[in-house]
Amino acid sequence: MAYIKSRKHARILPPLGSAAAATLVALSLPASAQTSTNTLKEVRVEGTASDLKVDNSANPKFTAPLVNTPQTIQIIPETVMREQGATTLTEVLRNSPGVGTFFLGENGNTNTGDAIFMRGFDSSSSIFVDGIRDAGSVSRDTFNIEQVEVVKGPSGSDTGRTSPTGFINMISKKPQLSDSFSGSVSIGSDDFKRATIDWNKVLSGPDGIGSAFRLNAFTLDADGAGRDMVNNQRWGIAPSVAFGLNSPTRVFLDLLYVKQNNIPDGGVPTIGLPGYTSPDTTRRFLTTAAPVAPSNFYGTTWDFDNVTQTMFTARFEHDFTPDVTLRNTFRYGKTEQDYMLTAFMGSSANLVTRVPSQPLTWTIARSNPTNKNQDNSILTNQTNISAKFNTGSVSHTLNAGVELIHEEQDSLGFYGQNATVFGIPGIRNSGSWPAANLYAPNPNVNGFLRIPNGTTTRGTTDTVGLYAFDTAKLSERWLLSGGLRFDNYSTDYASTAMNATTGALTPTSLGTSGSEWTGKLGLIYKPTENSSVYVAYGTGAQPPGGSNFTLAAGGTGNNANRTDFLPQKTKTTELGTKWDVLDKRLALSAALFRTDVSNEVVQDAVSGNYYQTGKKRVEGIELAAVGAITDRWSVSTGFTHQKAEVLSGPSVLADGGSVLAYTPENAFTAWTTYQLPIGLSLGVGARYNGKMYRGTDGAVGTPAYVESYWVFDAMASYRVNKNLDLQFNVFNLTDEDYVAAINKSGYRYTPGAPRSYRLTANFSF
Repeated sequence: MAYIKSRKHARILPPLGSAAAATLVALSLPASAQTSTNTLKEVRVEGTASDLKVDNSANPKFTAPLVNTPQTIQIIPETVMREQGATTLTEVLRNSPGVGTFFLGENGNTNTGDAIFMRGFDSSSSIFVDGIRDAGSVSRDTFNIEQVEVVKGPSGSDTGRTSPTGFINMISKKPQLSDSFSGSVSIGSDDFKRATIDWNKVLSGPDGIGSAFRLNAFTLDADGAGRDMVNNQRWGIAPSVAFGLNSPTRVFLDLLYVKQNNIPDGGVPTIGLPGYTSPDTTRRFLTTAAPVAPSNFYGTTWDFDNVTQTMFTARFEHDFTPDVTLRNTFRYGKTEQDYMLTAFMGSSANLVTRVPSQPLTWTIARSNPTNKNQDNSILTNQTNISAKFNTGSVSHTLNAGVELIHEEQDSLGFYGQNATVFGIPGIRNSGSWPAANLYAPNPNVNGFLRIPNGTTTRGTTDTVGLYAFDTAKLSERWLLSGGLRFDNYSTDYASTAMNATTGALTPTSLGTSGSEWTGKLGLIYKPTENSSVYVAYGTGAQPPGGSNFTLAAGGTGNNANRTDFLPQKTKTTELGTKWDVLDKRLALSAALFRTDVSNEVVQDAVSGNYYQTGKKRVEGIELAAVGAITDRWSVSTGFTHQKAEVLSGPSVLADGGSVLAYTPENAFTAWTTYQLPIGLSLGVGARYNGKMYRGTDGAVGTPAYVESYWVFDAMASYRVNKNLDLQFNVFNLTDEDYVAAINKSGYRYTPGAPRSYRLTANFSF
């Protein structure tokens, strides 16, 4: 009996709109056939390999070039994003081995946006834009991003509270003193449609103070690759203006506005996957049940994920001398998310199999929807000074400053399925969704009423941070690099809870505060001018409520955010080497690392209470090679082998093991391009994620781990003329079936995207 649907066969090349088609025809004409009153400067270079190697971080807290920085830092430039067709931060981070969105969620909840795991720990709350935290469960687009910096290892002194194993910093595009206009139009499988523009206009050139305007914008409409119903629609605009680019005093004003209207993806049941068994003795036949089609959608047509991002940044810079610069940055940012996703749990209790021999009649219960109406905002001011000076025979590169930060998170609560509704005439309960057919779910259903219940939560964190970083050149061979930070924080939390019987609301207010010192120190030896060998040590801290603005009362209880808990502590040691070779065009690096986390909050399996007795460790090796091998051949590749384990506390794995969840032991990524002399560029990418364990919440019979997988991509780009090139990308070249993410219980997973295609016209003037 055939009850597994095949994958959705999407259209590969939908027709272009008439305006876009006319534009491409005009761009493809010879230069002599194009008429224009103003010809802007050509911004793309023909005949040389794309430059993937970046020598310096855009973050002024890193006071030396990367080759002299005693820490693993990977910088992914816009060139790689364009060649790979990467449109989100999650897609960009596939270039960093062992970093990804492997965790789908827990307790029926589904993670949205950039839910990043890195070196064994959740790094979703450690994402920054131009050095300032960017909160919210959103998918971040790349249209206004110059490069993405992945900083692994000790980061407490860089950012204050952060993930134990690093942070991600997205660098925005800024106005420049050269006229240019570029953009792209893309179409592809799964009804993919995207257009971008990047316009830079000089307002006052070399003879003036040097001012410029830049506008980046995009629009996107695409179905989820290989997924029914799932859809992503978003558009954004990012105008910016700069003054004084030719003077010692510079001002940058930036605005970012992005709207998203998506249909979210709750995944599919793991039934039929390797490792799935039925714990119910009366349903042993489920152990051999066939898997569902990976395209199946178990939500409803009522599901939605609407996000609005607004960010205003003002930056002032002044050079007192060529060696002393003062910077001040002001930022207001807000992310508003209104979200509903119908959940399901794939346990035997939620799976109805009245007739075991007729799988087409089996149904699965749709659980309480995940409802979220949440705002995250940040108001911050950073002031720092960079200086180069000598103390005797020792030269210094110093960066020191102060950060004032106010962060806030507000959310509204909703009634669950079949809950008693108070205060609304004519409505007695909130209803429920009907069950879904396991092998042929129908999203066109009614039943649940999404009604706010009057409960609210509000969390705020105020931080004052002082820091200083210095790279001291002791001699031609020896450098000393260090950083020290002091943070004083105060977190307040207020919430209201509803009595399910009377509807009465009970308020709760909690608070915690404290101070933390974090730092890092590295000793660098330089065998040659373009190489280094280093040893480094650093610390970090995460206070209660630091990642989610949520607090709970002290004492015993089943909540991980108690006010009487101490900050989580992190210690990291790294031994590494970096070499710039082939006339400094290719960067090679290798590092051994170990991170120990203490004061980890763990849950007792019997009582359900939380205690601060956990200790975890992740250690391993990371290798990388980035840059140009020849004038036409470029490469970006990395490999990591990591052992992540629980040293003290209960197991976090379904099989009782001590390995940390969502952390592949081995991971590899590579992207390489070669430019042929006929104007044709070819690119190939590969990524490997090894066997990866999920967490545990008492579920029995579901897959305990995700099997390893390889995914290959390919790209071909042809330069039509100096203004236009055509690029064709193929994703998942071998159409590999794999599990991209799995939830904590193992009931649900996100199927890896099947083979898909995209054609892009890149134009520039």
